[in-house]
Amino acid sequence: MKPVTVSIDVPHLPEQVYDFLDVMAHHERFTNHYLTDWRYSGPGRGTGSCAAVTAALGGTKTDVTIEVVEADAPRRIVERNVSAAGRRIAHGTYTIEPLRTGGSHVSFTYAWVRAPLADRLLAPVVRATMQRANRTVMRRLATELIRYVPTAGS
Repeated sequence: MKPVTVSIDVPHLPEQVYDFLDVMAHHERFTNHYLTDWRYSGPGRGTGSCAAVTAALGGTKTDVTIEVVEADAPRRIVERNVSAAGRRIAHGTYTIEPLRTGGSHVSFTYAWVRAPLADRLLAPVVRATMQRANRTVMRRLATELIRYVPTAGS
């Protein structure tokens, strides 16, 4: 299946965006419209940080395990997502790039490594649903960054 990418420009420096995204617990703030019941394990930030969540999307619910498998400050965070009893494996990648005018361009790409047959058969619908949900994620991320950045470092 082709990956889905969404992005947003924010007025925050890449280091500020990365510092916020690097903390797994912060993700609940901007994804809890479809990811609920967050349970954390591993370190609070960086590689090895994990969460188990319930995803409610497209009329179905499934348990998802999210683990940070790569962290390259302040540019990139890669998460490995496993769901559907291991039949769905994907990578979620946050990429943070500085804007010439100040601020950052933040992208999130969801790329399937393995997908159940139903996902593959309904790929256009599945991709559209993921794109819509993750556009909301980006808007909510921008709002949460505004709340977070004034208190960063305190």
